[in-house]
Amino acid sequence: MKNIISIIPVLFLFTTFSCKNGTNSAESENEKTVFQTSREWRPTIDNRADVAIVYGVGGNPSDKSERIPFEERVKSWRERGYTVHFMTGIAWGEYQDYFTGEWDGKPHLDEGQVQLSGDTIWHGHMVPYIVPSDNFLKYLKERHVKRVVDAGIDAIFMEEPEFWARAGYSEAFKKEWKEYYGFDWRPQHESPENTYLANKLKYHLYYKAIKDVFTYAKEYGKSKGMNVRCYVPTHSLVNYSQWQIVSPEASLASLDCVDGYIAQVWTGTSREPNYYNGIRKERVFENAFLEYGSMESMTAPTGRKMFFLTDPIEDWPRDWVDYKRNYEATFTAQLLYPNIADYEVMPWPERIYEGLYRTSADSDVKDRIPKHYSTQMQVMINTLNSMPLSDNKVSGSSGISVLMANSLMFQRFPTHASYEDPQLSNFYGQALPFLKRGIPVSTTHIENVSYAGTFKNTKILLMTYSNMKPSSAEEHEHIANWVKNGGILVYSGSDTDPFQTVQEWWNTKGNNYKAPADHLFEKMNIAASPTEGEYSYGSGTVYVIRTDPKDFVMKEDLDQKLVDVVKSLYEEKAGAGELEFKNNFYLERGPYHLIAVMDESVSEEPYIAKGLYIDLFNPELPVLRQKIVHPGQQALLYNVESVADKSEPQVLASACRIYDEEIKGKSYSFVAKSPIDTKNYMRILLPSKPSDCEMKKADGTVLCDTECLWDEFSKTCLFVFDNDPDGVYVSLKW
Repeated sequence: MKNIISIIPVLFLFTTFSCKNGTNSAESENEKTVFQTSREWRPTIDNRADVAIVYGVGGNPSDKSERIPFEERVKSWRERGYTVHFMTGIAWGEYQDYFTGEWDGKPHLDEGQVQLSGDTIWHGHMVPYIVPSDNFLKYLKERHVKRVVDAGIDAIFMEEPEFWARAGYSEAFKKEWKEYYGFDWRPQHESPENTYLANKLKYHLYYKAIKDVFTYAKEYGKSKGMNVRCYVPTHSLVNYSQWQIVSPEASLASLDCVDGYIAQVWTGTSREPNYYNGIRKERVFENAFLEYGSMESMTAPTGRKMFFLTDPIEDWPRDWVDYKRNYEATFTAQLLYPNIADYEVMPWPERIYEGLYRTSADSDVKDRIPKHYSTQMQVMINTLNSMPLSDNKVSGSSGISVLMANSLMFQRFPTHASYEDPQLSNFYGQALPFLKRGIPVSTTHIENVSYAGTFKNTKILLMTYSNMKPSSAEEHEHIANWVKNGGILVYSGSDTDPFQTVQEWWNTKGNNYKAPADHLFEKMNIAASPTEGEYSYGSGTVYVIRTDPKDFVMKEDLDQKLVDVVKSLYEEKAGAGELEFKNNFYLERGPYHLIAVMDESVSEEPYIAKGLYIDLFNPELPVLRQKIVHPGQQALLYNVESVADKSEPQVLASACRIYDEEIKGKSYSFVAKSPIDTKNYMRILLPSKPSDCEMKKADGTVLCDTECLWDEFSKTCLFVFDNDPDGVYVSLKW
């Protein structure tokens, strides 16, 4: 394997390619909230986001109910006033006609992803995870994408370009290996070298697949006079690395044919356990915060549109109490990124509103979503419909960032030379010691270091090569220049993992570095394999800690050394003021106030907010003068005092969406819409107590069993009535 790099076209993986007709069009400006569904419109799932993303020409493999034809599903949502987009999987889907040979007369089940045992990795019955061959992509374009564009849909989402790290043993993959590398396939379990090569090929195959399909979609759309926009719904780099999946991730943002992403972060991804202070457990809020952060930083330098997703439940069947608690944690985490204000409010409303789940953890009784939870959920969704962008920052000492790379996904499986990184601890070992102390640590993607502004808000960059490797020498040029101009770099690592010596650019073609970090150190006039300590380069500083970051979290009380080093550099070298330690985060976005209080932190003190608030996590929307948030809890509050003109009647919070508002003299009216079989609570600001309240169905029938409760202190009225997707007409006089 000597000098293997000379015949491997590795640079293809990280080169910017242009796809024709890429654009970030103005159409997306009115598409703030979206949801995905495989079903036709039904009154039970009419959640009133801006966009219904209809899933799959053939539906969703997980949905076993009777399927209504694709065009009829599209029509049903359009007739209800929705903009309609399209989503399907690029690594799996209802593509049985391809695998059985119905499409081209040849069976293709041999194109599934196969693991060492010889077993295919399945997503469902006759739905394998796919090795994306050119023939499969041809099928996907002709049988699916063309039909979607012909239906008049101008936004396409190709979700989850996923290749399992444990896969790579199929004949289809071996064929792709030979074509790409120019030599015969090598089993990835036999050496770190083979593992790295296998995962880079997996990465390349889905990079190429996305580029190919989206280029076709845009060109075919253009031929019909349409501007087709293309998005990639994808898990975060944090999660894919945890779950041992390889995907193109950050590199897709360089493609002109990629208009944006959906950050698929939810309870299912964020509850993946991690280590902190020697304890392995779920840390849903903290994990979600890091996942959303990695997605935001992945696209921030490129200006691509980003939707943040949350899910009121998750794929794994649990109980409604569990779902509610973790939904609040992930929902709060997404809102702590004030530069993102586009959201996928839910996937699969059919399973959320109509699915049966346990009523509590210790009960086998299953039921539909509790009324109080559906009300709270709809309040939260309608909050997203009006959530503003903000220049405000999350409370806490800013400027500490952890460096990430797509190659985090390359080293996770299998284990070589007994070196392990349990639960991605080399990443969490840099992030959690600061996040748990109330520091809003961010992430920086090494693939983006060439973009202007990537380091704009970074005072201290934390990095290691114990869990990832640089893709090119040029990345080190940019990092070294940043340090030279005053940046502070803290490098933690023993540089002893078995991937340090894979045949790559740092040890081939005239380079002879024992570890990739030595090349970076040389760029900063530091000798190879430097001992632990502080070094200067230009106006900047480098601090080397000869410990793999996983030790900071997998063992009890061992993160203090890293924290002390960073605190000293932050306060004395960066001149950034005191590095503040606390147990909470706080952010204001327009009238919305976000609070998260962490356990396992510097104190067990609750956060106490005083003012005039509506509690949006309480389905009854109470007015509070004080909100106490305890460790392990989050809060979403509406600040009534922020309303500029309190003489103007307006809905401040509701479990419905408001249409056709009209103010005349001393009257206020509107139409409220939300799914059937749910209860609406809404709080309305009025100049004075209403003298007359009327609520009618669309057919004019007066609603019974309603409430109208006045709160004199806040000058708000609480309305309670049954929701109706056809609309409830509300009229008030005072």
